[in-house]
Amino acid sequence: MAPLPRDQRSIDEDHLNLLSIFHFVSAGLALLGIMFLMLHFALMHFMFTNPAMWQNQKGGPPPAQFFIIFIFIYVAGGIWLMASAILNVMSGLFLHARKYRTFSLIIAGINCVHVPLGTVLGVFTIIVLVREPVRQLYEAPG
Repeated sequence: MAPLPRDQRSIDEDHLNLLSIFHFVSAGLALLGIMFLMLHFALMHFMFTNPAMWQNQKGGPPPAQFFIIFIFIYVAGGIWLMASAILNVMSGLFLHARKYRTFSLIIAGINCVHVPLGTVLGVFTIIVLVREPVRQLYEAPG
């Protein structure tokens, strides 16, 4: 017995609901990345500032400016991940509410930078949001 065909509108709504969930998951992964970044910072800070780590080395510890470069990288990475988390939560909410389609398309493009999972999420979000029936879902009142 063949399965009953589903109407395109319910398929599109299911796709949008799944994309909404995956945007929340992506935000969670970004927050997990921030925790990893903080752990990595603590480890590097311990290594660079602990004199016992460098007492048997011929060259001694690296200059203090070397760790300052790392701090800038940590701050930039933290800002990027926090912005990604916030924007993905917003996009997930907007996808669920069927609002601000253009915003979700922009966030999908930004997600493509987050290789490999963000790329998959971004590409599928773009594919779903550019379909004409989905565009009509966004334009429909209520």
